[in-house]
Amino acid sequence: MGNPLKIGLTGGIASGKTTVSNFFITLGIPVIDADEISRILVQPGKPAFKHIIKIFGVEMIKNNGHLNRAKLRQLIFADSEQRQRLEKILHPRIRHTMQEHVSKLCCSYCLLSIPLLLETRQQNTVDRVLVVDCSVELQRQRLMLRDKLAYNDAEQIIKAQAKRERRLTIANDVIYNDGNVEQLCKQVWTLHKIYSSLSIE
Repeated sequence: MGNPLKIGLTGGIASGKTTVSNFFITLGIPVIDADEISRILVQPGKPAFKHIIKIFGVEMIKNNGHLNRAKLRQLIFADSEQRQRLEKILHPRIRHTMQEHVSKLCCSYCLLSIPLLLETRQQNTVDRVLVVDCSVELQRQRLMLRDKLAYNDAEQIIKAQAKRERRLTIANDVIYNDGNVEQLCKQVWTLHKIYSSLSIE
């Protein structure tokens, strides 16, 4: 079997990407998650961790020695220049690690979960783009509930990402996550059959 078909999974924050990823995982499909890789890369002692502390200061270290991700996130979503500085540290490392993981796979297709796929111009690194979509209102509501954020804080994070309409313009496939779990599952199953057939061609 050759290289697997690479499906770039993306969507706005709190749109339901993790739920969709988990459905694909239950079908036996490998999911390489940029956020998970990022968490590993910023563990204490790692080169990316040291680089972040050098740029953003020791106040980004929690008492237990780990990176204060919540504080860093608050900083970068409030300041686009700071966000770009962090992206220059993390994104090349994340991209390289994801490519390494894909090269070791032996399967028909895999998912590369990249929340900032559009923002980091990575759509050309995948074979197809799958967007998980829901209304901005629902997205904001889920984000406030999940992360216990105030309305303005949630709005700031959403506005820092690409607009919903822009994500949809690069999509080969869309999963609409504004219904129930059963509807979501049906959409995943339909795409699973399509991706499996494409990988055979």
